[in-house]
Amino acid sequence: MGHADPTVVDAIHRQSVELVHGLADVAAHPARVELADRLCALAPLPNARVHFAVSGSDAVEIALKTAQLATGRTGILCLEDAYHGVSIGALAVSSRDTFRRPFANVLRSNVHRVARGAPLDVVDDLLRAHGSELGCVVFEPIAGREGVHLAPAGWLAELVQRSREAGALVVADEIFTGFGRTGPAFAVELEGVTPDLVCVGKALGGGLPIGAVLGSSDVMAAWDGPGEALHTGTFLAQPLACAAALAVLDRLGDGLLDRVGTLGTRVAARLAALESEEGIVECRGRGLLWGIELASAAITARTIELTLADGLLLLASGPAGRVLELVPPYVITDAQLDLSLDILARSIDRAVAETTA
Repeated sequence: MGHADPTVVDAIHRQSVELVHGLADVAAHPARVELADRLCALAPLPNARVHFAVSGSDAVEIALKTAQLATGRTGILCLEDAYHGVSIGALAVSSRDTFRRPFANVLRSNVHRVARGAPLDVVDDLLRAHGSELGCVVFEPIAGREGVHLAPAGWLAELVQRSREAGALVVADEIFTGFGRTGPAFAVELEGVTPDLVCVGKALGGGLPIGAVLGSSDVMAAWDGPGEALHTGTFLAQPLACAAALAVLDRLGDGLLDRVGTLGTRVAARLAALESEEGIVECRGRGLLWGIELASAAITARTIELTLADGLLLLASGPAGRVLELVPPYVITDAQLDLSLDILARSIDRAVAETTA
């Protein structure tokens, strides 16, 4: 939604004079109930229920707990280019060694990894060895922070089918890709995958912290029972964040989501022309999520310095720091997008010249 979207700001203001805080375990305030209904209606799976979270990382924690409660199994299958958060449970299924190493002694050990796009016989071997202990397979449809990587066509669907046959639940982490970032409302829709659980967050709150897990009713029933909630938090579904999220969904429904396809086509065309330039290894992505892999981390770092000087903020992603991450807001104008891509192309060219001279 960009910064300070008027619809979102107005919703926050109206909510702020009605109810600022409502303890999640005590009362379901109206905005929470409405948001739950709207999210369940959008979910890329049938008969959805929602478990709110305070962040994306918290949503991953909830999904992993749900899978264990529902299956009685503690093993997890994940991908080698994964970023699911840095809280202890989520960190166990994230891949970057820099984040994991200081806490390796407390991370769960029954996590098994496979490379995105690995030969399916490698997947089969892993499932033969560990399938009976797997409670879930968790993946990002497109790797975000780890360098914007896509799986080969049909590969995720095969991974899901094989994992389900082993008795594992399917957890799609759509915290980065959800709500239209790659074109459809959820990126799994382009992969032919129907997950059991979907994690969402980030853009949902329009800048305020909120997350959620959407899951099929039979799986989410694992949480049902007497006594205290098994996973909760003081600020779950906080009223201001719920109001902001409802405004975000309103904006997406007003045609903003349709614009992602148009803008994505525009970005793809410009990057296709740019890909042959010196210093660029590959441009990859979908919709309004793209990564430009450059020949060295030095070129990437210098490009970011140059674009920032011209008013364009970029982030380096991937463990080697060589990928420029392009994640423009849906509200960007055609003129702003064209200017941004001009700045980007000019900066890469100059960075290559300076770092290879």
